[in-house]
Amino acid sequence: MTHATDELMLYFAYGSNMSSARLRARVAGAYPVGIGLLVGYRLAFHVLSRKDGSAKCDAYYTGREADAVYGVLFSLPASELAVLDRYEGHPHLYERGVVEVLRPDGAQWEAQTYIGRQAVAGLRPLDWYREHVLRGAREHELPEAYVAQLAAVAADRDTDAERRARELAIYAPA
Repeated sequence: MTHATDELMLYFAYGSNMSSARLRARVAGAYPVGIGLLVGYRLAFHVLSRKDGSAKCDAYYTGREADAVYGVLFSLPASELAVLDRYEGHPHLYERGVVEVLRPDGAQWEAQTYIGRQAVAGLRPLDWYREHVLRGAREHELPEAYVAQLAAVAADRDTDAERRARELAIYAPA
């Protein structure tokens, strides 16, 4: 439950949580404040989901200035962070920490984000997961070339039709 007196914090989403509909289904108090760039990191679909065995996104540190991950900065009540931790599998699948995010105006903002704890090669995301990532990238107008890279990621169609429908139901017209 969100209270009017909750302290707000910044969260940097770079995977499926870039979709406002997806993130707000998890933490209702989340609101987008703009896009950002995580310099010195690369995006990979290499975190193994314990629920479905598929790949989830990870921004992994390379230290190279040429590497960068686009994402969306969200403001959310600090009281909802524990809920988001559970969805993100913190501290087992992902470690939550503070990163410096570069804004389009050149400002650097500190934000919480989740970094995968273990990379597993050869994984592919399920189609509905990649769809969440793409919808978020398009919603927040990330650069077209970056969106094209996301769209080019091979995904497996989920054989669990009910799960697929449930995941994508948040985009159904009201």
